[in-house]
Amino acid sequence: MSDFVSDFWGVYIAVVVIVGIVGLAYLLFSQSKTNLKKGEKVETVGHVWDDDLQEYNNPLPRWWMMLFYITLVFGAVYLVLYPGLGTFKGIRGWTSVGQYNEERSQAEAKYQPLYDKFLKQDIQAVAANPEAQAMGKRLFQTYCVQCHGSDARGAKGFPNLTDNDWLHGGTPQKIEETITIGRHGQMPAWGAAFGEEKVKDVANYVMSLSGKKHDADRAARGKETFSAVCAACHGPDGKGNQAMGAPNLTDNIWLYGGTEKTIIETITNGRNNQMPAWKDFLGEGKVHLLASYVWGLSNNTKAQ
Repeated sequence: MSDFVSDFWGVYIAVVVIVGIVGLAYLLFSQSKTNLKKGEKVETVGHVWDDDLQEYNNPLPRWWMMLFYITLVFGAVYLVLYPGLGTFKGIRGWTSVGQYNEERSQAEAKYQPLYDKFLKQDIQAVAANPEAQAMGKRLFQTYCVQCHGSDARGAKGFPNLTDNDWLHGGTPQKIEETITIGRHGQMPAWGAAFGEEKVKDVANYVMSLSGKKHDADRAARGKETFSAVCAACHGPDGKGNQAMGAPNLTDNIWLYGGTEKTIIETITNGRNNQMPAWKDFLGEGKVHLLASYVWGLSNNTKAQ
């Protein structure tokens, strides 16, 4: 890859661009007039359509030529002002990153007082404020819908935020903590340790916890393994442990699906999920607004 970021390629691109512009300008100029001797008529180029429709070797209309020249001049001026000639940054020094940072700074200066105002209020109060919830919804639609969906109902591997089933806790403080520092949920793979038959036994026991149709004999055998191994995270009753992010297995809410096949797959291969931390990117004010919006989704606030 180092060959593609060397100085040579910057020079190469600049040369190709300049030669291209000069070449196009020469081509336009060469086609702008026809050299005829006195009394000589314009000849055709030999193309004939429909027996009598011929193409004469006349220059392009002058107004059309001027449009091409204006385009070339515009391109040349642009390449002097802005990046485009290899590594040359343009005399204005413009970059997309610089423009983004400038626009972000302007937005922060405009909206930061609002963020600060809501940051001083507790999440329940912010969740009851229509203006705050509208801002939180826009933040959610910008940063969160990619995983949790536009309706916040999640997808396979991404939690539904509109119910009251929480892996790490659904209190306002816990939701804000989750958004702030992120979460890393990891279930180890037990396929090699258990073997295929024991995995099926445990899967059937897990299905029995939520009242699903299951093989009673396998579930009876799986209970022993579950109590010895799985209960360490999911608890002896299978109701999970929010301190560890271990899900409740006794309801019918499944992050990856609750069929026997999917449960076997989960036990065999394990799962590894990570939610990024947003504190550094968004800042405390935006995180607070987001937390209030997410809390409101499952607590029947009017701003949903």
